[in-house]
Amino acid sequence: MCQFCVQHGDGKRWYLEAGNYITDLESDLARRGYMIDFVQGFDRMRKRANVAAELLDATPALLGDRIRARTNRNQQEHHFGQPVPIEECERIFDIATSIVRVPCVCRSAAGKPESGYCLAVTANPIDDTLAEAFAGFADGPDLPALERLTKDEAVELLRRCEREGLMHSVWTFITPMIGAICNCDLESGCMAMDMTVTHDLKVMWRGEHIIDFAEETCTACGECLELCPFGAISPESGAKRPVVASEKCWGCGVCRARCKSNSLTLVERREVPAFAEAW
Repeated sequence: MCQFCVQHGDGKRWYLEAGNYITDLESDLARRGYMIDFVQGFDRMRKRANVAAELLDATPALLGDRIRARTNRNQQEHHFGQPVPIEECERIFDIATSIVRVPCVCRSAAGKPESGYCLAVTANPIDDTLAEAFAGFADGPDLPALERLTKDEAVELLRRCEREGLMHSVWTFITPMIGAICNCDLESGCMAMDMTVTHDLKVMWRGEHIIDFAEETCTACGECLELCPFGAISPESGAKRPVVASEKCWGCGVCRARCKSNSLTLVERREVPAFAEAW
């Protein structure tokens, strides 16, 4: 179990704790302001972060490690995420029943096509805050286009994202309050994945699961190859049979979307000794 489940989960997954979902932003002015500033200022923040990350990569190891540790602590207190498989996203939708499709700030800032891949998920509607946050947003809709989804519609959107190789991740806005599910990969311009995987700045933590590959049932159809957004699945030399690098697995479960033989399944990370503490 990750540290956030211990700190914020009351004995269960932190993102399945109902008390951790944003309910009323009208009376929570600090969090409301944080969310609006995050969206409105994202492009500027992304540019500054990219410059800082490149400088950090060139910093001597000892000093760089100290800076990373301080940055990681700051992220944990304000805005961090974790991959979540689709089954648990469905459970989130039972808790956070207000589901609104919103523009993706990462895709917009990176100049990538926008197709409404991100979801605001809250226990109660926060339409006024979303309207203010996304007002004039580049490539984003105005308020009438902030589309409210049912649980079934949201799950179907996530299934489409998986077929495109996009992971689902859940995000805090001033920890531990959760306000969004994003669906991204590196190619889509995901800043969190770039900072975490490329620059070793822990904006995002590994998921509660890890993939288990049953070689004996694999039919080598090749459908899962290169689908993993973290590069944990690649083709065996000269064949379509997958090679799974468990150390690269983040537990999103996206690789299962095209597996016809059910040879890829998720297991609890804590039950796999070699990766039980690999967060």
